[in-house]
Amino acid sequence: MKDLETSRRLNRCRQKLKGWMRTDEEMSETDKAYLESLPKQNPYGLLAMVLGGVSFTFGPAYGFIPVLSLVFCMLTYRTFDKEKEDNPWPFYIGFGLSVIGLVLYFSGYTHDLIV
Repeated sequence: MKDLETSRRLNRCRQKLKGWMRTDEEMSETDKAYLESLPKQNPYGLLAMVLGGVSFTFGPAYGFIPVLSLVFCMLTYRTFDKEKEDNPWPFYIGFGLSVIGLVLYFSGYTHDLIV
């Protein structure tokens, strides 16, 4: 009985979401052209930022993670294209978090982020 009620609620939520979201078929050609003209985010920059967060989190315990993240950030920064992509800040943030993780590893300090 409880599962049936839960599935009904989920179906109602799904229907509401479909009403709020627009699909590609409903968009005009000018809207599609406008969205294509907007600058995109570099996927390597986002990955560099995530790896920087991982190296900040686990870097004080495992020193190889910040080193790998720094190398990845340096190698993939060259893929940034100012004409196509929006900003290089994910690379900077990933690089900074990696450096902090490496400094924490060399200083022997561990933070209480993960207990």
